[in-house]
Amino acid sequence: MITSVLVANRGEIACRVFRTCRELGIRTVAVYSDADANALHARVADTAVRLPGAAPSDTYLRGDLIVKAALAAGADAVHPGYGFLSENAGFARAVLDAGLTWIGPAPEAIEAMASKTRAKQLMGLAPLGEVTEADLPVLVKAAAGGGGRGMRVVRRLADLDAELEAARAEARSAFGDGEVFVEPYLEDGRHVEVQILADTHGTVWALGTRDCSLQRRHQKVIEEAPAPGLTPELTDSLHEMAVRATRAVRYVGAGTVEFLVAGDTAHFLEMNTRLQVEHPVTEAVYGVDLVALQLSVAEGRALDEDPPRACGHAVEARLYAEDPARDWAPQTGTLHRLAVPDGIRLDTGFTDGDQIGVHYDPMLAKAVAHAPTRAEAVRKLAGALDRATLHGPPTNRDLLVRSLRHKEFTTARMDTGFYDRHLTELTEPAPDPHAPLAAALADARSRSRFGGFRNVPSQPQTKRYAMAGEEIEVHYRHTRAGLEADGVRVVHADASLVVLEVDGVRRNFEIARYGDEIHVNATRLTALPRFPDPTAQHAPGSLLAPMPGTVVRVAEGLTEGSAVEAGQPLLWLEAMKMEHKITAPSSGTLSALHAVPGRQVTVGALLAVVQEA
Repeated sequence: MITSVLVANRGEIACRVFRTCRELGIRTVAVYSDADANALHARVADTAVRLPGAAPSDTYLRGDLIVKAALAAGADAVHPGYGFLSENAGFARAVLDAGLTWIGPAPEAIEAMASKTRAKQLMGLAPLGEVTEADLPVLVKAAAGGGGRGMRVVRRLADLDAELEAARAEARSAFGDGEVFVEPYLEDGRHVEVQILADTHGTVWALGTRDCSLQRRHQKVIEEAPAPGLTPELTDSLHEMAVRATRAVRYVGAGTVEFLVAGDTAHFLEMNTRLQVEHPVTEAVYGVDLVALQLSVAEGRALDEDPPRACGHAVEARLYAEDPARDWAPQTGTLHRLAVPDGIRLDTGFTDGDQIGVHYDPMLAKAVAHAPTRAEAVRKLAGALDRATLHGPPTNRDLLVRSLRHKEFTTARMDTGFYDRHLTELTEPAPDPHAPLAAALADARSRSRFGGFRNVPSQPQTKRYAMAGEEIEVHYRHTRAGLEADGVRVVHADASLVVLEVDGVRRNFEIARYGDEIHVNATRLTALPRFPDPTAQHAPGSLLAPMPGTVVRVAEGLTEGSAVEAGQPLLWLEAMKMEHKITAPSSGTLSALHAVPGRQVTVGALLAVVQEA
């Protein structure tokens, strides 16, 4: 039997595997990079082993170091989690060669399915050869790995070569394999997948379907089980194809077979030879622990002949530290507080006070709701996220709530183009207009103690805040009766709670302050100085780093003095497992270029200056 498991991963999935191991009485071993020295997964494991460095290529992608860590810590099994080395046949072999139990499929099965080109060949399919105008749009895709890395939608034939090269570079960086291929891209398709589980005795379970159509940058954002609106015939067909693919490679363990569904037609995409991020919705609907089943299969035990029956509906939303309105730019900083109402499952790799850094994926947590019907589950999750306490950097919380309440989603008419069509409306700023006043009154109460009241009418007090990209100025007065503000009745005010009555309606505002960062209910504010700093100015056309990260490349031939066109890509930053393109704001001349490949930059760093023509 397995007695000690090392998880060759980090963050949320490591914590999730550790949770099941603890319940089964299995000891746990974490590995951590220098950037993760104080990360939650390293703290909750029974033992932890350092992987020197911060970059994934130096740490979590070093299979040799991870095997050494497992042996040094006395582990007898390795769980790969997802991402990193989870679909690396060489790593699986190294684990087995070291005499350790591999909690996953055989290396041969990984090889057969981990390369998406070989997987398609196994299913009797083939990627596109020479692309013509008639084939557009197409999707450029990395043959190894997943998570949206190395993927590009191409709608103009003239862009194909550049996007192929960009995809190869990103794939090499993420997976150590620059192979890419091209396949048709369906604008209105749905991303549907089947969860499978197979043992060493020939039993294969197809644990229903999941819909993962709501995606950004080809990474899933909201997932649910079962996939809504599928006919029984199509569902049976998906199950049959998934089981056939599983048996074709003699697969063992948990895996996912993914399809693009258009109408009643399903197109095979790939097989992920690992646990998926969205596995909790399947667990909720089928009442199983997939990690516990993975461990049981790895120990050689047989599955029941028939899988458990499905019950109800489950929806999962991924909380990211990112700004969807700014091209999904990842955000860093301190996560001061994260909590959701009771009845919601929260899988996370963070706890209050943890730092969100630049080296890894910006996902903070997964929130999962389960209910008897889809409508109830969707409403439950949207309401919980709306009421969640989320203090720290900007997140996609508002986008998730609006997405869950959007008519296309509530009526199950969504597809993978959902955010292409609706991102602008879903990210339209809608902060609470009374939040700045509530923050000012809370600050006034905490500072003044009313010790300075005089029997003379006071001048209005002024406070300035940044809210949703705008500067807001609010005014209030100290009076004999207390604090007053025009048009609003102040019912109560202290440092953490302000109660205002507006047009006869009383509302509570909970206040939390962390330096200049202020959270008023779900609205995030930044306190501004009374007078702006006149030195904080940049020349017109300055391109500033939208997030901390690494300059991965500069456009070929670009130098100071180059003529550029508005919208022309100038350089690329990599942060939190994503590449971000920096483009020219206008046509003109590149008068300064400070970005150098390999250079680390902080948020707001000057990258280049374009002098407008």
